[in-house]
Amino acid sequence: MVKQITPVVAVNAETITRCYYERMFAANPEVKAYFNQAHQHSGGQQKALAGAICAYFTHIDNLEVLLPAIELIAQKHCSLGIIPEHYPIVGRHLLDAIQEVMGDAATDEIIAAVAEAYGVLADVCISREEAIYLEQSTKPGGWNGYREFIVDRKIPESDIVTSFYLKPADGKEIPNYLPGQYLTIKFDELETPTSARNYSLSDSPGQDHFRISVKKESALNADAPSGIISNHLHNRINPGNTIQVGPPCGEFTLDPTTTKNQPIVFIAGGIGVTPLLAMAKSLVKSNFDSPIHFIQAARNSRLHAFAEEVQQLKSSGKDVTTHTIYDQPLPEDLSHNKCDLEGLLTTQKLQEWTPIETADYYICGPKPFMEGAVNSLLQLGVDNQKIHLEFFGPKQNIHSSN
Repeated sequence: MVKQITPVVAVNAETITRCYYERMFAANPEVKAYFNQAHQHSGGQQKALAGAICAYFTHIDNLEVLLPAIELIAQKHCSLGIIPEHYPIVGRHLLDAIQEVMGDAATDEIIAAVAEAYGVLADVCISREEAIYLEQSTKPGGWNGYREFIVDRKIPESDIVTSFYLKPADGKEIPNYLPGQYLTIKFDELETPTSARNYSLSDSPGQDHFRISVKKESALNADAPSGIISNHLHNRINPGNTIQVGPPCGEFTLDPTTTKNQPIVFIAGGIGVTPLLAMAKSLVKSNFDSPIHFIQAARNSRLHAFAEEVQQLKSSGKDVTTHTIYDQPLPEDLSHNKCDLEGLLTTQKLQEWTPIETADYYICGPKPFMEGAVNSLLQLGVDNQKIHLEFFGPKQNIHSSN
């Protein structure tokens, strides 16, 4: 029955999710603390949920296809402290939204079928989240919920990116993590209440501190707010201040101990460099035997974060190649050879710079940047299974031109 209604739900999916969020925030305003209102304002969260619902309904008879998506959801939920008691709230408002939008077409039998389907998915997510919470709390230095950390150092990386070095206020150890994971940062004292934010760990694990590197987010348009947490961190948080930090989470990871000896290519756009830099530095520290290629795109030298650290990979690693691209270079950038390419990353350059037939690719950056890179790689014959992506914010679809 769920598969039969999937085409109708798909046509109305975003209307349903908009209705769902409106109903839930009105009836249960306490759950707003778990949702980034900037993503609500942009419509990104509604689109992401609509896509997730359609994917679930489409593959309801083959749930293994959805395991990567479930892992992403579970990791995100654990970063925010979602608990089993939250699931009935979501289920109730989602069913009510479907009924409101579909009207008479949403018969009692259909609502019962969707409710049963939601219950199955909720049980799968709750089970996985319980396992993640247990792993977080039992590993050396681990914890659940939020822990107080002190800002040890605050280092500008570019005009808009600043790194924060965090040490636990209790002086105890911190857990190891997989490169690519993120921390959750929360402030309760802000005048404008807002949800917690996730920031990628930008350095390799195994140190006495965590490092996050935060882009100061400006408003996307006149009606939207500037990034509340990122601006607070940049403008108000200094060495000696304390912040609340959740344990490392995230499924976009690279484990140096299990990575196959084959070339690895990192393609970073803007602040998307943060998880990829942690991965690359971890591979170098592990004496990775295969070639590493690091391609970094930025606007220009003023907005180019970690230029020195990326270049240091070459002197530290066995076989590391780097390339830098500026799409809006300053006049002195070109004359001082700050970049290897002016403009955008092209299919031709990917073919020229990377071992297409043998490499695994890790890509992070703005959606248009990632879409261009993915389509170029597919055009060059790279297997989709060898392309790994990370979205900052709600998961989106990458549209293939092939």
